[in-house]
Amino acid sequence: MEYRRFDDTIIARIDQGEEILEQVRIISLKEKIQLAQIQALGAINDFTVGVYDTEKKQYFSNHFVGCYEIVSLVGTINTMNQEYYCHLHLSAGNDKGEVFGGHLNRAVVSATCEMVITMINGSVDRFYDEKTGLNLYQF
Repeated sequence: MEYRRFDDTIIARIDQGEEILEQVRIISLKEKIQLAQIQALGAINDFTVGVYDTEKKQYFSNHFVGCYEIVSLVGTINTMNQEYYCHLHLSAGNDKGEVFGGHLNRAVVSATCEMVITMINGSVDRFYDEKTGLNLYQF
């Protein structure tokens, strides 16, 4: 992985064989990011995404292996209990044009991942919400 910072924007290239969430964490901690938005595209060959069941308050994961293009990877970096927290969603398409997605648990890059991280001046922490079972923004 390599990246360059331009004022409040980071342009990153995540390389073949690297796991996306691990690389985002490395960048975030090194650059001391408190609040940011992320968008990316690229190619992956091994990924797990989850869908949250609001009634059961539980994530159900789906694992995919093969050739996939990242159609959309979006999310946020912020904090929970003043510690690093990242929340990303991924949509990825196969060679038939079928798209699968959800909450990103893991994704390994097969060719490259081009990412833009836009830092926001400020901070927003999260808290665990008993009602939804999710970690929500706390203002």
